[in-house]
Amino acid sequence: MDVIYPRGILGQLVKEISKFPGVGLRSAERIAYSIILSGPSRINEFSALLNKAKSALSRCKLCGDISEGEICQICRDEKRDRTKICVVREPLAILSIERSGEYRGLYHSLDGLISPLDGIKPEDLRIGELMKRIDDNIEEVIIALDPSVEGDATSMYLADLIKKRDVMVTRLAYGLPVGSDIEYADATTIRRALQGRQEL
Repeated sequence: MDVIYPRGILGQLVKEISKFPGVGLRSAERIAYSIILSGPSRINEFSALLNKAKSALSRCKLCGDISEGEICQICRDEKRDRTKICVVREPLAILSIERSGEYRGLYHSLDGLISPLDGIKPEDLRIGELMKRIDDNIEEVIIALDPSVEGDATSMYLADLIKKRDVMVTRLAYGLPVGSDIEYADATTIRRALQGRQEL
């Protein structure tokens, strides 16, 4: 069955909003209607903030997180444990792990997972950048990828590469539902998974 969008500009707005991850047609319609009905001043504020975010935010040159400068706040923080790197699929997972309060090391976003069916190969990810960072006195790499077929394949690929550098590789303990995204796990689940991490 074809998806039926509202007509005209409102339909275009709904269609664009529905392209965001996790936003279906019904949610996109609610968001679009809420934006329009919120009034001109709120729309102008929201629009100005989006433009500000577009010009002020970029990706951290080290870890790949969202940052207001070339290097993000976490990578600049001298109090962080600089012997550990936690590898995540995307920047949103960094926020989820930070909320747990359990981890005080550094991060690295791969910007995806190896997925031959989707045409995503190791060279399409930020694995080369990770290897360069590991060579800078890293003692442990914590793999915090989604518990899925792609997450498992990427984890094993990384573990093989990293172990050749004589660096300990650990993985979050299970407790995270298989097939789920780490960024949607609650702080307690992430805290327990970090505490129970196991060597790969």
